[in-house]
Amino acid sequence: MGMHSADEEVRRACKGFFTEHLEGVPVLMSLEHVGRCDDLVWRFPRQTQDDYYPFMDNLHTDMQIVRIGYEEADLRLALEAVALCGLPLHERLLVAMAMRRDTVVATASPRLRARSDLPVRPVGPVDREPAFPSRLELLYERSLVLRVDADDL
Repeated sequence: MGMHSADEEVRRACKGFFTEHLEGVPVLMSLEHVGRCDDLVWRFPRQTQDDYYPFMDNLHTDMQIVRIGYEEADLRLALEAVALCGLPLHERLLVAMAMRRDTVVATASPRLRARSDLPVRPVGPVDREPAFPSRLELLYERSLVLRVDADDL
């Protein structure tokens, strides 16, 4: 949801991540985060949802996003790793999933960005507005009627 942050610096940085990864190496996303994003979007009026979803639907089709569920070992690590204590459970699970797969979490989360001891990489910053290919960029611009506060990231 960072691409729809009310904070312009966060929004541009997150958009930069997605424009950079639109082609090439697949990006992993937990099924829970897909649902968490939808839950947030469904709190907005119907028209805002209708302006938002064409972009996101196309992005998920055009980009190699591999949506994966948590495994039992992810849950165990999330609950047992001392380094993850104090984080909300959804972030513990996300970081544990990354740790088990020897990858990093690209994030706009203020809590995770502050943790240099975890496999997280803050997104951004970027100097200029990144751009998607023209068709997707038009959908993105329309989707910006939906903006979220940093607390919702």
